[in-house]
Amino acid sequence: MAQNNTPKAPKIDKTLSKFNHERNDPYYWMNQRDSADVLKYIEEENKYCKSYFLKLDPLVSKIQGEIEKRIDPNEQKSPFWYNGKLFQARNEEGMEYEKIYALKNDKASLFFDENERAKNQSFYDLADWELSPNNKYLAVAEDFKGRRKNTISIRKNKTGAYLNDRIENSNGDILWSNDNKTIYYIVKDPQTLREYQVFRHEIGTPNSEDVLVYQEDDEKYSVYFSKSKTGDFIFINCYSSLTSEVLWLDANNPKSVPQVFLKRKQGHLYAVTHHGNGFYIVSNNEAPNNKILFARTIPKSLSQCEVFQETSNKTYINGISSFQEFLVIQERTKGLNKIKIYPFESRETKYIAFDEETYYLGLAMNDDYKSNTLYYTYNSMTTPSSIYAYDMSTGKQELWHQKEIKDPEFASSNYRSERIWARANDGTEIPVSIVYKKGIELSQAPLLLYGYGSYGITIPDVFSATRLSLLDRGFVFAVAHIRGGKYMGEHWYENGKFMKKINSFTDFINAAEYLGHMGYCDPAKIYAQGGSAGGLLMGAVANMAPYLWKGVVSQVPFVDVLTTMLDETIPLTTSEYEEWGNPNEESYYYYLLKYSPYDNIQKMEYPAMYITTGYHDSQVQYWEPLKYVAKMRAYKKDQNPFLFDCNMDAGHGGGSGLSNERKEIAKVYAFILGMENKIK
Repeated sequence: MAQNNTPKAPKIDKTLSKFNHERNDPYYWMNQRDSADVLKYIEEENKYCKSYFLKLDPLVSKIQGEIEKRIDPNEQKSPFWYNGKLFQARNEEGMEYEKIYALKNDKASLFFDENERAKNQSFYDLADWELSPNNKYLAVAEDFKGRRKNTISIRKNKTGAYLNDRIENSNGDILWSNDNKTIYYIVKDPQTLREYQVFRHEIGTPNSEDVLVYQEDDEKYSVYFSKSKTGDFIFINCYSSLTSEVLWLDANNPKSVPQVFLKRKQGHLYAVTHHGNGFYIVSNNEAPNNKILFARTIPKSLSQCEVFQETSNKTYINGISSFQEFLVIQERTKGLNKIKIYPFESRETKYIAFDEETYYLGLAMNDDYKSNTLYYTYNSMTTPSSIYAYDMSTGKQELWHQKEIKDPEFASSNYRSERIWARANDGTEIPVSIVYKKGIELSQAPLLLYGYGSYGITIPDVFSATRLSLLDRGFVFAVAHIRGGKYMGEHWYENGKFMKKINSFTDFINAAEYLGHMGYCDPAKIYAQGGSAGGLLMGAVANMAPYLWKGVVSQVPFVDVLTTMLDETIPLTTSEYEEWGNPNEESYYYYLLKYSPYDNIQKMEYPAMYITTGYHDSQVQYWEPLKYVAKMRAYKKDQNPFLFDCNMDAGHGGGSGLSNERKEIAKVYAFILGMENKIK
């Protein structure tokens, strides 16, 4: 399926030296954003990709149609309570973006229309919207570019008119003070895009009078903020991969000065939840899987805190949420989520858990501190997302909302999900979640294996209406819960980062080998997919085991690891040292060199690849995958399809709007199905 007129990028030698080691990077010039040569090469690659897809376009359209058939064009999302009011996000046929409605007495009134705000924009994302405590004002943060530089606007709800207040270049987070006229927002460093400043703005005043509330000067740290459910405190959370520090503000006094809760200590990660009786703290101090501490007043040190729940080798504490009468604790045991309800009065704990082999369980929106009702979400790889209303006093629950699959031929019972345990090279058992349609011959089925494995992020085992287009065509879909995430607890993360990062890659390879060997798929028809840091995974496993994959889908991939981590001018680089290591240290330099996908491309045969990116990506700059593609074209010795697809209007999350989102998914599936000659 090779094509003529393959794009060929010019080479300009560039010697990069470090620790008496030299690398030649002939595509270094591609980091010149908006240069004519860069744009010309991207255009050539996009044209080449488009020409390849000509034969697949009917399949892309068909899959898009299938997706639209399953999802109600007038889909109504789960209603949720916020500030004492009931809201619901809805799609409407022919509209690209959601409308938000306020519900009252079985009537719905339009509250906010994303479509109106997105009019005449090539990209739009509503990053956040927050009501003032008295519900008179709405603050919205919107991205019109895809670089995650958001503009904050404020609307007077009674008239629908927007005030003159307009704040540029925020990270998108908004919080209101209880005075109903002051908002807090976060600003990014213009060069590194690190979220490092917290400002407050009083509505009706010029931006020049906005007050800097806090600035994080340590480049390893970023900030985010949160408001306690009690409404009494605003918390500024300073964090790196290894360490955190919380500062607090009086939510009733917008002029209050941030005070440190517990002073940062290297390696100590903690989070604070306020309750009427004191503060509950999730802490990893001498507790790798976290423990819960309690302090009646703001503590000056850990010694002033008492242990509320000890750490466990078997159970990882994900987080907590406080209600007036209950404490809700999210736990993970052997990869599966549980919710523990602790009543302050009786102290008789209850658990919410499910019997499926693999599933996702988490909290929905619960902003009412005084409520006895807990809203939680449950779904699995075979069960559409469901939100339950659980009475914490009685233990009774009811289905609050369930995502509807419109296709009359769909039934959860037609599909099966399993969790299996693959064996890694070092003997570690790697959990792998799989789903497939009943009745297929597994040993002859193609497999799409998904992975991530970084930052302690766990890929949830959730239902996907779009994925049915693969399953119904006989594919097996699997998620490899490799080290580098926290599926099995903190040790799972620690054994997949720094000088143990290669475990993430070998785990993924071993999972694929196991699935093929044990008859869960045809070992000659294994495809791999990952994005961002999962794109690094794709690049690494393509280099390490090219023979194993029939095709690889790599989305917004972090593939030029060493060069990026050595360039402190690139956004987010220095803050990433605590994930990957600092290559300005010789040991880390050579370790990153060992696996950096771009640096390890060899003159050999590679699998078919489909690589996507967004030109405005702020997380992984466009030139990383662009350089990777150029070098791969010069080195690869095969005739397998090799495609690069750059969305010139998108950032890290891909294109905006329903049709763009669905088309991007359909193109990935069409690429894979085309490799299997399943193009009808």
